[in-house]
Amino acid sequence: MRTLCSRNLPLSLRVKIGYKKSTMQTIVAGNWKMNGSQQTISSLLQILQQEVVNMATEVIVFPPFVYVPLVAEFLRGSQIAYGGQTLSEQQVGAYTGEVAGSMLQDYGCKYVILGHSERRLLFAESNAMVAKKFAMAQRNGLIPLLCVGETLAQREAEQTITVITAQLQGVIDVVGIDAFAKAVIAYEPVWAIGTGITATPKQAQTVHAAIRAFLAKKNENVAMDLSLLYGGSVKAHNAMALTQMPDINGVLVGGASLDAHAFVKIIEAFQH
Repeated sequence: MRTLCSRNLPLSLRVKIGYKKSTMQTIVAGNWKMNGSQQTISSLLQILQQEVVNMATEVIVFPPFVYVPLVAEFLRGSQIAYGGQTLSEQQVGAYTGEVAGSMLQDYGCKYVILGHSERRLLFAESNAMVAKKFAMAQRNGLIPLLCVGETLAQREAEQTITVITAQLQGVIDVVGIDAFAKAVIAYEPVWAIGTGITATPKQAQTVHAAIRAFLAKKNENVAMDLSLLYGGSVKAHNAMALTQMPDINGVLVGGASLDAHAFVKIIEAFQH
């Protein structure tokens, strides 16, 4: 249950007791990564269209680039949003294999994932690179879904907050704090992605509260309106517990979003 935020309370107290602004959007997003076929995606979308009707929660799917036109056609007139899994930091030009933000926007994408741990680790995307992509996304009318998070080694060294605030500050240095008024942040503990290990709701809440507090030092209004998602081996069986945390406003789902029925159960958990 989300409660309304009183502006007369100090931020530290608001974060502690979980006061919420009515404008804060609950979001359930599915990152399909490099998975799917025309057949499996068509079947998945047919079920989602039947089940996701008149929901207050924003539901988003992120298909591989080659399937964006198929998803756009299927979801025409649907309340389900969709977006790209990344984009180029360049607007146009001789960048073989890259996808421009304008191309995503041209096919009706509303969101784009930026700074996902797999992009940071496997494709060496630095904080500076992610910041450039963030700026380019907003330049093209897309809402960045910015991923931040720490590795197991960083967590064991008690560097979680240091790492995450550095990731956030890298973006703020380029676009400013006000840009986060039109963005979403997903905390994805790298050590919990694809491992079957999930941060406890309390662990996730602690990091989410720290993120909101960090941003609030720069702009409290932006921080309190921002939707913060948790992404780390989210499944139907643990989604409900996450909904009880005051600073978890939704989830970024990986593998479970490829199973229509499992994904719907996660979406339904955030309707309560």
